Amino acid sequence: MMNVQILCVGKLKEQYLRDACAEYSKRLGAFCKLSIVEINECKISNNPNQAEIERVIETEGVSILNKIPAQSYVIPMCIEGKQMSSEQLSQKFEQVALNGISSITFIIGGSYGLSNEIKQRADYRLSMSCMTFPHQLARVMLLEQIYRAFSISANTKYHK
Repeated sequence: MMNVQILCVGKLKEQYLRDACAEYSKRLGAFCKLSIVEINECKISNNPNQAEIERVIETEGVSILNKIPAQSYVIPMCIEGKQMSSEQLSQKFEQVALNGISSITFIIGGSYGLSNEIKQRADYRLSMSCMTFPHQLARVMLLEQIYRAFSISANTKYHK
């Protein structure tokens, strides 16, 4: 069974987002061993300068890098990433498994993005869309797409 880890900066503040994540987490139990690891957001002023922003990105980046399992296939969610269909994500999971890798780690950064070290550690950079989404909503969207990808591979009715 595939291990899927989601490393994300920040906690979910809204109950409806926590409920959605809980539902997809429960559904994913049939397909993989899922873990969601929340990294603390760094404190920053209301009107940060570039140096403060870079400090936050680097500090959060170190925390994220320390949580990535050694042999995991790493997929950060970033604007420079490639977009793919749900079917292509399903195929990516199958390809990773065929290569003998049993662990995938997705990374959702904070509001200022991801450090260059995380992007360099990536095995594949993924973008959800050209649009911008709050990183809390991105977690729900990612969980739904992971569930959809496993459902496609299992030939269930969820994906039409």
